[in-house]
Amino acid sequence: MLNQDGKNAGLYRANFEHDNCGIGFLANMKGVPSYTIVRSALDLLCNLEHRGGAGAEANSGDGAGILLQIPHEFFAEEAQKQGFSLPAAGEYGVGMLFLPMDEDERIACKAEISNICAEEGAQTIGFRSVPVKEEGIGAIALGAKPYIEQVFIQAGEKRDRELERKLYVIRKRAEKEVRTWLDEAQPFYFASLSTQTIVYKGMLTTEQLGQFYVDLQDKQFKSTIALVHSRFSTNTFPSWERAHPNRYLMHNGEINTIKGNVNWMHARESVFRSRAFGDDLEKVKPIIDGNGSDSAIFDNAFEFLTLSGRSMAHAAMMMIPEPWQNAHNMDEVKRSFYQFHSCLMEPWDGPTAIVFTDGNQVGASLDRNGLRPSRYIVTEDDIVVMSSEVGVLPVAPEKIVQKSRLQPGQMLLVDPEEGRILPDEEVKADIVHEEPYEQWVNEQMLTLEDIRENPDAPGVEDGEPIRLQQSVYGYTIEEIAKQILPMVEEGTDPVGSMGYDNPLAVLAEKPQLLYNYFKQQFAQVTNPPVDVIREETVTAVGTTIGREGDLLHPGPENARHIYLQTPILNNEEMAKLRICDADGLHASILPMVFPVADGAAGIDAALETLFAKADEAIADGSTLLVLSDRDVSSAWAPLPTLLAVSSLHHHLIRKGTRTRVSLLVESGEPREVHHLALLLGYGAEAINPYLVFATFADLIKNGELSSYSYVEAVERYIKTATKGIMKVLSKMGISTIQSYRGAQIFEAVGIDENVIDRHFTWTESRIGGIGLEMIARESLERHQKAYELLYYDELSLEAGDDQQWRRGGEEHQYNPHTIHMLQQACRTNDKDMFKHYSRAIDEQNDRQTTLRGLLTLKKDRPSVPLEDVESVEEIFKRFKTGAMSFGSISKEAHEALAIAMNRIGGRSNTGEGGEDPDRFTRDENGDLRRSAIKQVASGRFGVTSHYLVNADEIQIKIAQGAKPGEGGQLPGGKVYPWIASVRGTTAGVGLISPPPHHDIYSIEDLAQLIHDLKHANPDAAISVKLVSGTGVGTIAAGVAKGRADGIVISGYDGGTGAAARTSIKHTGLPWEIGLADTHQTLVMNGLRERIRLETDGKLMTGKDVIFATLFGAEEYAFSTAPLVVIGCVMMRVCHMDTCPVGIATQNPELRKKFPGSAEQVVRFMTFIAEEMRELMAELGFKRIDDMIGRTDLLQQKADIKNPKARQVNVEPLLYRPNADEQTAHVGGGQQQHLVAESLDVEVLLDECRPAIDKRRPVRESFKVWSINRAVGTVVGSTISKKCGPDGLPEDMIDLTFTGSAGQSFGAFIPNGMTLRLIGDANDYIGKGLSGGKIIAAPHPDTPLAAEDNIIVGNTAFYGATSGEAYISGIAGERFGVRNSGANVVVEGVGDHALEYMTGGRVVVLGTTGKNFAAGMSGGIAYVYNPNHTFEHHCNQALVEIDKLSDEDAKELQTLIEQHVEYTNSSLGTRILADWPTAVTQFVKVIPTDYRKMLQAIEASMAEGLPEDEAVMAAFEKGKQKEPV
Repeated sequence: MLNQDGKNAGLYRANFEHDNCGIGFLANMKGVPSYTIVRSALDLLCNLEHRGGAGAEANSGDGAGILLQIPHEFFAEEAQKQGFSLPAAGEYGVGMLFLPMDEDERIACKAEISNICAEEGAQTIGFRSVPVKEEGIGAIALGAKPYIEQVFIQAGEKRDRELERKLYVIRKRAEKEVRTWLDEAQPFYFASLSTQTIVYKGMLTTEQLGQFYVDLQDKQFKSTIALVHSRFSTNTFPSWERAHPNRYLMHNGEINTIKGNVNWMHARESVFRSRAFGDDLEKVKPIIDGNGSDSAIFDNAFEFLTLSGRSMAHAAMMMIPEPWQNAHNMDEVKRSFYQFHSCLMEPWDGPTAIVFTDGNQVGASLDRNGLRPSRYIVTEDDIVVMSSEVGVLPVAPEKIVQKSRLQPGQMLLVDPEEGRILPDEEVKADIVHEEPYEQWVNEQMLTLEDIRENPDAPGVEDGEPIRLQQSVYGYTIEEIAKQILPMVEEGTDPVGSMGYDNPLAVLAEKPQLLYNYFKQQFAQVTNPPVDVIREETVTAVGTTIGREGDLLHPGPENARHIYLQTPILNNEEMAKLRICDADGLHASILPMVFPVADGAAGIDAALETLFAKADEAIADGSTLLVLSDRDVSSAWAPLPTLLAVSSLHHHLIRKGTRTRVSLLVESGEPREVHHLALLLGYGAEAINPYLVFATFADLIKNGELSSYSYVEAVERYIKTATKGIMKVLSKMGISTIQSYRGAQIFEAVGIDENVIDRHFTWTESRIGGIGLEMIARESLERHQKAYELLYYDELSLEAGDDQQWRRGGEEHQYNPHTIHMLQQACRTNDKDMFKHYSRAIDEQNDRQTTLRGLLTLKKDRPSVPLEDVESVEEIFKRFKTGAMSFGSISKEAHEALAIAMNRIGGRSNTGEGGEDPDRFTRDENGDLRRSAIKQVASGRFGVTSHYLVNADEIQIKIAQGAKPGEGGQLPGGKVYPWIASVRGTTAGVGLISPPPHHDIYSIEDLAQLIHDLKHANPDAAISVKLVSGTGVGTIAAGVAKGRADGIVISGYDGGTGAAARTSIKHTGLPWEIGLADTHQTLVMNGLRERIRLETDGKLMTGKDVIFATLFGAEEYAFSTAPLVVIGCVMMRVCHMDTCPVGIATQNPELRKKFPGSAEQVVRFMTFIAEEMRELMAELGFKRIDDMIGRTDLLQQKADIKNPKARQVNVEPLLYRPNADEQTAHVGGGQQQHLVAESLDVEVLLDECRPAIDKRRPVRESFKVWSINRAVGTVVGSTISKKCGPDGLPEDMIDLTFTGSAGQSFGAFIPNGMTLRLIGDANDYIGKGLSGGKIIAAPHPDTPLAAEDNIIVGNTAFYGATSGEAYISGIAGERFGVRNSGANVVVEGVGDHALEYMTGGRVVVLGTTGKNFAAGMSGGIAYVYNPNHTFEHHCNQALVEIDKLSDEDAKELQTLIEQHVEYTNSSLGTRILADWPTAVTQFVKVIPTDYRKMLQAIEASMAEGLPEDEAVMAAFEKGKQKEPV
């Protein structure tokens, strides 16, 4: 039985739901209405079906809808049938109502609407039941279906915008007043209420929409515009309301900062003044409906801004601004517009494509990074068609007069009054000149240099002794040496490895800083993280502080802010702000301390005092509130800074005064990146961590910091901290610090619900724990201890034990004792020793290190004989080793794991580094070194068709436990020749893994990659690796609906990879939470039976695996433990290539010390399986399947000694939905992958059989359409399986396709395949190209010039490893990302082209977007640059722009000649016709390190060395020069 209401239960929260989608619109530019627009839009919608979703029932869709103009003639006729008449068009509004099915409640709702209308000087003309056909609609959708009616309203003489506002007031009042008496479970919702537009939508599939709503079948239903939307939700809980379009817009994307945006909108409401609404303004508050999705909330704000007087385009520019801060070529007037509006509102940040309309104009806008596809065409009969895909509405090529795309940060507007599309430049030029924004900014905005100096600025040695201050705030020697000092000396957030095995803060025995109770959230699947290093151009560090002012009627005073280059301030800057008295910018100091004498209970009163002083300061006109703890003394303890900031932030929101002030923090407590990020996330706008700076002065004084002066150390710390903050927010896909402020993108673990509700309002917190008094007590304990030691003259810092085990410190799971026992047991096959090891890990009675340590097994069932329990051999089939790449660990270690798992029938995992094909065949002794699981990660290293067909399971790594939301980097000194060979790159040249998969920006993108990989190997299971985090269960539900066969939930504390310690410790959640959340949510959605569920993250004993099973897992992966078994001693230097036992190194000398063997791993797995069987017998289970999800067999321990741990509430972990049906808790069902329905299987494979089986050339032609996805991939897979890595001879299979190809055209095609496309293609053409050839050219009938129009979509040739491609036309964004060997010619590219490229050749014959070659470390690009503008578009951090050598010119000419031969390119022909001149107008882009390595290899070969030896010699030379 499904959870039909979708209410909070267990770990599931309704607000976790995400949705992505396919969108499209049609518009007649001349404003001519027709039914053809309606019918064509419905057809377009049907062709976006694969971008929508369905859950447990295929005929209950996630949602589909259409927004149209109100067809006056149609409704006038329908009104007559109902017995009432309508006034003239535009003199009335139509509301689309979702009402209760109960007739009495429905009548009452309608009466309430009529009463409100009367009170507002309006009248209901009549109601109409909307005719529907329910045949074919799923039971779930029908069970949630509301009664659908239309209401017709007029309001005297009101017309146009005035009437729209009155209808808005009526709707807002009705929504509030009906809900005072109508049960929350009953529907009452206006899908639309307008004089211009109407929305038909519901929990339907795309095909059902037009059949369900009978109105849409009537040819009298005419419209000039039509917006359609196909929804893919992560959940399937029924919701007709959440279908799109919304009232003004539809949205494809995710607003990552939504909590902050909502907080700030609530805070602004008290200062709204509206000439448009007048006295009605109070009636429409709250503006935001907090129960809506992020899209609906965005629509709420957009609607209000528009009805308040701004144009739709103006509102869109405010909410989704371009990346103006780093746009050096932007016009100053436009820049000033954005800068001015940044003082009014923070960006609604995230991957976003919106289409908006008021019923007259239709506009569209794309986010700053272009993370959603938006293609459009214009036809000769004045129709504009825009959609997530091209070709969804077939149009004859000769009738198309323009093909284009919406570019990052751009907008277009279809204006019937103008009869044309208004382009981005024109739309924005009008808006940015509406007011003298540049003058206002120049005259009003200040910088810190404009603020007068403070002659009484505190010095670094002022106040209490430095060691005392450090002790009060919990500093340790370890933290200073390993966390703070490296931020100066290395200029990076310090790196660690081998995961985190300390207790959670709430389980720790020592006092913890409040920050440690909060875990950072991160993006996975539904939106991508951002690479703030390579894509700095779209990010923004700078912010402003000051009073916000009037949002609705702004003037020059709104720009009266102080601009900060970074939110981290040095002491001198903070001193200036403390005494700031500039006009409109006055500061007040608020002490952030509480009296020691009052004890822990005094913290509540101290917070109230803080609130009162803040209220008083605001009343006195202060606009800068400085929260300072500089008054700490023996009598005054510091308030936890995070508590003070967040509490005050929310207090001021409730008071309606938050936007009148900025909160500045002056504190000795924060020092790590995590601390700073939390403070910003909970409302701080600037932070002065003064004790860090005093610590630098002390280190310099003592000679422990000698490389930099005090001023330099402070500057470097601030720069590093700022970069670290940007990395934290980028993990969530956020680009600007301004958007991050107040966004609260964290989850609390182990804090009581009452504390959260009052002081951290709207923060996720599912595992409750300590209250306010305990938080105060931890602060007081540090304070008391510090002053006691001072009194006894024994003051010194604690050593610290967070990163390394120390005797007498916090418990670590891996310590010398447990490591020794585990290794000894597995080396000598000592079962008793393994039992001792297990007890040391499992018996967490005195000191808990994990959440499962709080639980005990109920053994109230009859036991069963051990011999009746599932065998060790059967259990082995569920065992895996985790994903560790060849590159992160040595050949010896990697192969030992693979051999061991193959011996026992388990599975090892390649990790993301590829795999040597030599391992695909058995050794002479029968061992197999092949990893059964082939991982596909963001870097796509070594991912070829041959690699994929040699997999039993293909795992898509979305994130990894050590650093979710981040990419990775392998320095050149670690890219040994054998690593480069497997990864398809160049030895000695650094490699970068992007933070996101550039073909996964949304849930439907993941579904597409699953589709592609299943076609690349139909015999392999496809799994998706997620990391335990907030709402991972809802993400997993979307993954299951995307047809994955398995889901892996990794715990944050695992992770063998190198990562910033900030990430290792503070990002993600324990696997217990993520696994239980996922299992519960999947069961509630009726999806659990579809997939296999796996977990990993410090699984160390058989009991751990039993707990994992009871939480919902049926498969288990081990990473750290097997490494320890084969010799790891937890030195945690994996990232330094100095591993003393030859595991985490490629150094040949160190590898000789490798002590491990496959047999040791086999013994470990055997011990684990045997322990499991013994526990199963005790618990009374014969089969693992019978235990899965049986959380009823767990209970919280009663004898926990730690007072903090006793307060932890683990009940949400133990929730068991659908308890009576065990089959609902077990996976293994078959997903419907639709491979058999593909064009390849239905048509192409049979046609290609002569070439595959008999080497007979095949030449065939076919039609292709947007619904034909991954064309050629199954054929390619068949070739790779039969022919191996060499494939077929060139052009053996030569297929021509005419039309608009669907996504992933030619993905992974190998040698011997040539695909010709006459028409155009969608995203991901040539993905993973593996030796094949792709040619794309416009249809010969098109009147368009190829070089001026788009022909292929975004992320073309992502991860291509070899092959050729010739593209006659422009490509979208991120062309050639991670190309490592293909040669491609194209006639223009969008932003971020050739990002992370490591090999191959790319020729660009046309224009390029910004950020070309960011992160490019190999390969060569030739760019046609006749206007000498390319330099402004190229990211030259890693590359050089050179002139062409004679050899380069020859290579280039050959590539262009082939391009012309294959595509008949007119641009290529013109270039070749004037070759002597044209060749001088090309530039060569080559990575610096790549060029040096090629030169070094060439020099070594010139000395007579064979190529292999020359490569090694060049590598060694390069490594010697590399800085340590």
